[in-house]
Amino acid sequence: MAQANDGDTVKIHYTGKLTDGTVFDSSEGRDPLEFKVGEKNIIPELEASVVGMSVGDKATVEIEAENAYGPRVDEAIQTVERSVIPPEVELAVGGQLQATAPNGQDLVFVVIEMDDETVKLDGNHPLAGQDLVFDIELVEVVA
Repeated sequence: MAQANDGDTVKIHYTGKLTDGTVFDSSEGRDPLEFKVGEKNIIPELEASVVGMSVGDKATVEIEAENAYGPRVDEAIQTVERSVIPPEVELAVGGQLQATAPNGQDLVFVVIEMDDETVKLDGNHPLAGQDLVFDIELVEVVA
């Protein structure tokens, strides 16, 4: 049976949960997640966990917040004047806004508070500060 090694392209089915069991993402009902081991396109500890697995193997991977999306950072929360946001942008608490940093990086903010003059935005990843648990199954080693 094919075993996953560094440099292989693999496909996994997964369910991502918080430590309280709340599911935040899953490939259930979708195509499996495909990635090349070693390219660091997904959470590194999750990626590394498939090395040595054989097709059909299942595992549970626990990843601490600092090794997933990092800790929550207070500096990522900012209040801006409503006037700096284009009037055609619909705002709602819980909604997302996208912006581009001066270095060209895309940024996503969640609206956490707003009034007629200001909007409070949170630039932390929604899973920042959370320990994560992934149930995975290796379904294919492509190459």
